[in-house]
Order: sequence, then C-alpha cells, then structure tokens
Amino acid sequence: MPKSPEPRWSARTKHDLIIEVWEHLDCESVGAPELEQIQQALREKFGEGALESPASIARSVADEGAVLRHPDVFDCDLKWRQQNLDNRKFQEELDFDSLAGAFQSMVKLEERRLELLTNDDTRGLTQLRDIVTSAQTDSLLRARSKIMDRVQRDEAKEVSQWLTIWLQAPELFSDWLDLRRRAPEYRKKFKTEESC
Repeated sequence: MPKSPEPRWSARTKHDLIIEVWEHLDCESVGAPELEQIQQALREKFGEGALESPASIARSVADEGAVLRHPDVFDCDLKWRQQNLDNRKFQEELDFDSLAGAFQSMVKLEERRLELLTNDDTRGLTQLRDIVTSAQTDSLLRARSKIMDRVQRDEAKEVSQWLTIWLQAPELFSDWLDLRRRAPEYRKKFKTEESC
C-alpha cells in the first residue's frame, strides 16, 4: 500500500497547528509519540525556534479535551528539556571568532556529529546543522563588517567557508580541512595561525 502524503497544515499560529495536528492524529490519549509528531509539524511549519515544550503542547491539547498519559508526557518533557540544555551548553563551548578557536570547535562538531550518527539521532543531527548554520551566518556577517580590521574579516571569511563546507559535505570535511590548512596560500595568508 502506498504511503499517504504528508498533510498540508492550514493553521497560521502555533496553537492552532498544535490542535490541528492533534485532531489529525485522531488518538484517544496523548503521550510521547503524539507530542513528538506535533513538535515535528511545528518544526517543519515554523522552524526550530518556534518549537514548544512537550508539557506546553500537552497543556494545549488537554485544554481541548485530550486525555494525557501523564508519566509518558513527563518523561518526554524531561528528555526534551535535557537535550535542549545539552545543546545550549554545547553551543556555548564553540568559538568561531578566531582560526584557532574555530579549528577546536570544528573538532567538537565532528565528534558530536559522529556520536549522533552512531545513535541514529536524526533530530540531534538536525539541531547540530542548525547550530552550524547559525555560526556560519555569524561568521559571514563578521567577514562583511566594516568595523572589524582586515585580518579579523579574513579569518571570519575563512571560518565561514569551513562551516559552509561542513554543511555541504560533513563526511568529507575533516579531510578537506586538513588539505586546506596545508595549502601554501592558506599558510601564507594565515602564517600566524600555522600551529593551530
């Protein structure tokens, strides 16, 4: 039997989308699987920044008459909050303001990516890509800044390129970066950073 197409949500607000997805699920009670499906719909329609906690989603559907599987909701919310806290801590450990800091951060990104791949954590991989995309955007803005000196802009442009390559082909990135850092033009341009 062919897979049915994904529904097109008509809701214009997060609250309305939560209710629309819950009604579409047509379930007697709500627990972790349903909350995660609602979160996925929120992520797809409004982006990662619009995500609601499982507890908040559960409150919204309960107000509309859903029966909650409370232990399941609690565990789901606790797991989600812990993962978000871990992601925030991880993001704070990253430093893309210099080539040396960026190199160390790229090592951490690769370690995290491999860990998430090993655990088959697609949500974690998506969040990691979001972190890298944000860092890439910040580096690009610094590279274009008129208030930074030329050396800082050059480094920011280089870091932005690293992050772009990582986003395009993370599995090839480590080899690419090794070759990039050995290139004569790189060594000449960033001679003070050769030891990074």
